[in-house]
Formats: sequence, C-alpha cells, structure tokens
Amino acid sequence: MLKIFNLPDLGEGLTESELLTWKVAVGDAVKVNDVLAEVETAKAVVELSSPFDGTIAELHGESGTVVQVGAPIVSFDLPGSESEEAPTAGDDAGSGTLPDGRVPTLVGYGAAAEGAGRPARRTRVGRPAAPHPAPSSPPEGAPVTAAAVGTSTEGSAGTATLTVERPRSTPPVRRLAKDLGVDLSGLSGTGTGGVVTREDVQRAAEGSGPAPGSGAAAAPEPGVRTLGGRPRTEEEPIRSVRKATAAAMTASAFSAPHVTEFLTVDVTESMELLEELRRHRDFRELKLTPLTLVARAACLALERTPELNARWDGDHGRILRQNYVNLGIAAATPRGLMVPNITDAQALDLAALAERLNELTHVAREGALQPGQLTGGTFTLTNVGVFGVDAGTPIINPGEAGILALGQVRRMPWEHHGEIALRQVMTLSLSFDHRLVDGEQGSRFLADVGAVLRRPGMALALF
Repeated sequence: MLKIFNLPDLGEGLTESELLTWKVAVGDAVKVNDVLAEVETAKAVVELSSPFDGTIAELHGESGTVVQVGAPIVSFDLPGSESEEAPTAGDDAGSGTLPDGRVPTLVGYGAAAEGAGRPARRTRVGRPAAPHPAPSSPPEGAPVTAAAVGTSTEGSAGTATLTVERPRSTPPVRRLAKDLGVDLSGLSGTGTGGVVTREDVQRAAEGSGPAPGSGAAAAPEPGVRTLGGRPRTEEEPIRSVRKATAAAMTASAFSAPHVTEFLTVDVTESMELLEELRRHRDFRELKLTPLTLVARAACLALERTPELNARWDGDHGRILRQNYVNLGIAAATPRGLMVPNITDAQALDLAALAERLNELTHVAREGALQPGQLTGGTFTLTNVGVFGVDAGTPIINPGEAGILALGQVRRMPWEHHGEIALRQVMTLSLSFDHRLVDGEQGSRFLADVGAVLRRPGMALALF
C-alpha cells in the first residue's frame, strides 16, 4: 500500500519550508519517528520525522526546493493493498498505522486524539512505487498539473489535482535573459525537465552579446576582473529567514513610529571591571564582553522605565506591561539575522547572564536555534560594535517597544577630571516605539544604562 505524506505546518501559520537535506533515500526502510529530512522554516531548522513504519517509495523534491505546506514530500510503501494520502497535522489518526492514535506533526507527535477512529477515506491516488522519469516541460508560462512535476499521478475519477506554475524558466532567469537580450525561445535548457537555467542564459549572452536597444550594460572588455572573480551577475531566491526578516522589518518600520536617541559614554571603568572579573575565580570559565555588562545594565534600567518593556495591542485597545525581561540578542547566523532571547533575564546575576549569552551565541553560530528560542522577546540588544561600527538607527523587533544598539569601544581623547585624556568610549543608540514611550522615558532609560557603564558602582545606588 502506498502512503503519500504531505508537509505539515509547525502550528505557527507558516506556509512553506525549504528542504535542506534528505536523511533517507528511495528504498530505505524507516520506522516511526526516524528522521526523514531537515527542513528550514522562516524561524528555525527542524527535523522532519516519519509517521510510518515502511519503505521510502519516492522523495518529492531536491535540496533547496521550497515545499508548500500540504504538498506531498515523501511517499511510503506500506504493507497492504490500497493507496491513500497520509494525514498531515490536524487530520485524524488514519487507519491505525500511527502509534496510539497520535497525530503526526512536523517534529513528532501530539497527544492521542480523543475518540480517535478511522476517518472518512481520503481521495485515492494511484502511484507507482518506483521513481519515474521527469516529464517534458510544457510551453513557457503554461500551467501544468502536479503529475507533470512528480507530485501526483492520475487516480480515480474525481481526484483533485494540484495546479502549479511551471514555465520553461524561472522569473529571475527570464529577467536576466531580458536584460542580456537573450531570446529564451531559441535556447535548449540544461535544467531538470529541460528548464532554462541562469548558466544557459549567460552562455548564450557570451556568445552573442546583448541585443541593441535592450537596455543591458555594455559588454565588458575581455579579462576585466569582477568582484571576487565571481560571475558578473548572480541571483538568489528570496526565501526562509531573509524573506521573514524583510517582512518583519518592513511591518515594524511602517507600523511603529520609531524615535532614535544617542548617548556617547566613557566606559573606561567598565572595561577595567571586566578585566578584573576575568581574573576572579567565579568568572574564569566565562567569556565576559561589553555586551554582558550592557545586558545587565539594560535589565536594571528597565526596572525604572517599564514602558520600554511593554507591548502595544492595538487590536484590543490596550497596552501590555510585562514585568519580566525576555532579552533578545540580535545575532548574525549562517541562516541570516536571528533574534533569540534569554528568558527571565531580569532574574539572572552577571555570571548567569554571561553563561546564557555564551550558550545562545554558540547555538546561533551552529545554526541550531529552535523556534521556542525565537519567540516571546520583550526587549532587544544588538551589538554593532563587533563590526567596527560606532552607532546606528536599529529597527525595533516586531511586538517590542525598544531596541538598544551598542557600538565599538575605542580609545579617543575625552574630558576627564577637567583635562583631556585618552579614554575608552562607546556610543549607545536607542530606538523606541513612540506610541508606548515618550521622549522623557526613552531618555531616562538611556541615561540609566549610560550611568551604569560610566560608573559600574552606580548600580548599587540607583537600583
């Protein structure tokens, strides 16, 4: 019996996932909860687990393919005589092949469904167990059924087929061809199913050059060096984290009225404190950085200005004051910009905060952040100083009231005790949502953080 497993949703409203790597191949025997593949959503990389004991009959898609939620991703060959589509998250348990009547999800199984029984038969589709050759491509721009791209096959009468757009080339490739004056109708594609690729267009352009009046740039002189020795034009699809980041930042920038304030602080005493702490037995195993001190100072300052830790709920006409700090740390990861957070950072002392920061940084660099670490933040820090930058105008993480950027620490002439001396100086940049935070409150928060960094002992007097 053939079972088709559709890609389920994580339960967070995500509509697609990018297939990163397959962990199985056609013909492999798998058991329930064996890892089938790694997929990347807009929030995290997760493992896709098998809902069945059986044999892999077909894998739908290659690494790098974006799969829509509800679309077939794996076909299983199971003992039996009938073929049917596997339930996705939210369906009933099926014909008893799932353990204990549990519902399959993208990362495992939920609780047993109450009154779980055999549901109504889903639409049957007949499918050969062995992979079949890729069909020939339809004319450019013509829609084809899912069967033409290996996501469904002919079945019984009334079977609904998935319609997808499958031109002879992708929109970015057609745009590149237009820019370079290349006629796609005269090209033989080297991609899967005869699809014209970017390389096909570039080879054609090198042979003929752009057509007159096409608007393309003049052909380069032979031997002209490009940046990094790479092709003159490269394209990358917008997907996963970059797509989600762009949507979130655009929504934040145009929904929350941003105000940014700056404060330059003499942090010489804080840097001296870090050096002293690194020699202390309680901190020797920890990595202490200026971010550690800023994180602690921000948690203290939020005690006095809770408006910076609030949330605007326009849908219900209310402001939510959060008396805890889930401290977000903007991190540049291999997957792009991510903002994991430290839960209840206000309850941590400096050593515990340093330990959590180190753990979070390590997990982010490994690309192993989980969805739960990326939601629920209340206030964010971003360290632009690690890139040698002094200041900026950071965009607020959606749903939060403020974000604090810390610039690089650098030695520069500074007034100290009435004289000019070389001191270590940092610039802080605070952006806040003016719906929630007035200028007075934003300024007080920034001044409090600056006071702690200027004279760490002030923490004992102010908080």
